[in-house]
Amino acid sequence: MLRTQLFADPTGRFVHDIVLQSCRQNSGKTALFDSSCDLRLTFTTYGSLVESLARGFVSAGLNPGDVIAIFLPNSWEFAITYHAATLAGGIPTLLNPVYREREVRYQLENSSATFLITDAPLLEGISLAGLPCLRRVFTTRHERAGCENFANLLRPSTATLPKPTQDSAQTLAALPYSSGTTGLPKGVMLSHYNLVANVYQLLGPNGTPLTATDTMLCFLPLYHIYGLTVALTLSVSLGSTLVLMPRFDVQKLSTLVLEEGVTMLPMVPPAINALCHAAEAGVFPKNHKVRWIKSGAAPLAPELPRRLSDLTGISVVQGYGMTEASPVTHVGYVAPPEMYRPASIGQPLALTDCRILDQNENEAAPGEQGELVMRGPQFMLGYWKEPQATAAVLRDGWYFSGDIVRTDADGFYYVLDRRKEMIKYKGFPVAPAEVESVLLEHPAVRDCGVVAKPDAEAGEIPCAFVVVRDGFTPSDALNQELRAFVADRLAHHKQPRQICFVDAVPRTPSGKILRRELRKTFS
Repeated sequence: MLRTQLFADPTGRFVHDIVLQSCRQNSGKTALFDSSCDLRLTFTTYGSLVESLARGFVSAGLNPGDVIAIFLPNSWEFAITYHAATLAGGIPTLLNPVYREREVRYQLENSSATFLITDAPLLEGISLAGLPCLRRVFTTRHERAGCENFANLLRPSTATLPKPTQDSAQTLAALPYSSGTTGLPKGVMLSHYNLVANVYQLLGPNGTPLTATDTMLCFLPLYHIYGLTVALTLSVSLGSTLVLMPRFDVQKLSTLVLEEGVTMLPMVPPAINALCHAAEAGVFPKNHKVRWIKSGAAPLAPELPRRLSDLTGISVVQGYGMTEASPVTHVGYVAPPEMYRPASIGQPLALTDCRILDQNENEAAPGEQGELVMRGPQFMLGYWKEPQATAAVLRDGWYFSGDIVRTDADGFYYVLDRRKEMIKYKGFPVAPAEVESVLLEHPAVRDCGVVAKPDAEAGEIPCAFVVVRDGFTPSDALNQELRAFVADRLAHHKQPRQICFVDAVPRTPSGKILRRELRKTFS
């Protein structure tokens, strides 16, 4: 076991404290470059903006424990809002900027958000009326009637920042929402201790080869815990430079890699595939400085890292985790050569205990497959307002992942299957139950089941099997109508790319959908 120590002791440390400490230590160095508006922030400026915004929140009436919703694409405004929210005593909850009204209202209401930081174009077609807790809405770059200007929050203020009333292990630092396989998304309660510990696990001896001299490029959405922790908080607290892109664009990425001297990229497998195509087409620069890529959020096909390395010389290291783990539990190694195994998710991070259990929840024999069960300082406090869901996955301090793994003789882990039914579209999680619930609202749908269909570009795409009600006839027109119906209600990545009309959806005697039977139709 190579990983036994953390970078530092996370006990009593708050996310904003390690960020502001880094800002003081690195002063004139570039902390963040926002490519969406060509804005560069030094560490001194970043820290000042975070402190000013935190005082602005307090002046605007934010109380300790209030939830601040961030509904923005990757931007400097998102970054400082996240770190200022916790400094002001708030709890940031993060919304996907492509969410439709249904999804936005659900998260705002479920989280009891009091403040919303967004921008006017994102609110088109979205009504915020009737949300009982929402008091103030601020827009960043474009004005909207009924909303306040984000810049007002950055005006000089003498407001006193609150002191923590609880230990960092009990104080929430983020409330991201994770799409479970049943029901609607659940808020994941991550404490300051959870998030700081995960950063210190990644930076600890033999964790990852990141240093303060690195320049990291991030197109991963900051609303997702992968981008939030592994890119934003880790980079700023380490003292390295973060280049932000609002979305993945391989042409723009290739340009920025050269112009900004990028040395590392956190990525997802579909983006790595696109990078391979760009390298083959001569778009990706040959004289780059990228040393390695971390792949996560979805399974990595073994041929992808080999192909990219042959084309660009870049090493690809696979990692593993989940929102509930802040997010990283396992990661591979770049060096030495005998430890470089991109087909594996690597080994556990420091202080992460792992067990592999068989179907009877007994310890699996060495080399045998089973469910991965873990515990460590990075695991969540539980699900927001969901004690039963919490009890289902957190048992006696152990988190039951639902993923089937095995280890080799050297202690490297390999993910074999997901017991959970989550679909991963370009690394973005899609809960079948959420898509099914929307389809069932359509008057033509009597029953339906949604499963993952393998796809070369996206990894997986949502595919819906639909049983129509009497009086309706399967047709291309109905197919398009159903897809448009979902498109009006759910974000792009959740929408079925294919709809198959069937006579019946196979179910167990208890009524659960037999998704494996539906998936067999793709064989």
